[in-house]
Amino acid sequence: MSAVMEEEIKRWTARRKAALVMEIIQGRTTVAEASRQHDLTPAEVEDWVDQAKAGMENALKAKPEDIREQYERQLKDLQEAYGEAMLELRARKKLQSLLGKDET
Repeated sequence: MSAVMEEEIKRWTARRKAALVMEIIQGRTTVAEASRQHDLTPAEVEDWVDQAKAGMENALKAKPEDIREQYERQLKDLQEAYGEAMLELRARKKLQSLLGKDET
C-alpha cells in the first residue's frame, strides 16, 4: 500500500481519498476490500470513485467546467427532476380523488 495510506487515518483528506481511489482504479484493491480495511461503507468509497471519474472527465474536456458550474448544473437537473416528481404526485392524488379512492 502507498505511503499516503500507511499512516493511521484520522481524517479523510482529498489526498487520502485520491490515493485510495487510485489503488482501486489501478486494480490493487477493490471497493469491498478498501471499505473493510478502512471501516468505510462501500457506498462512501463508490461515491469517491464516481466523483473522481467525473472530475477526470471534466478535466479532459476541451473546455472544462468550473466546479461551481458543475454543481449549478447538477442542482438544476435535480430541481427539474423534483418538480416533475411533484407534478406526477399531484396528478395521482387528483386522479385518486376523482375516482373516489382513499389514499393509502
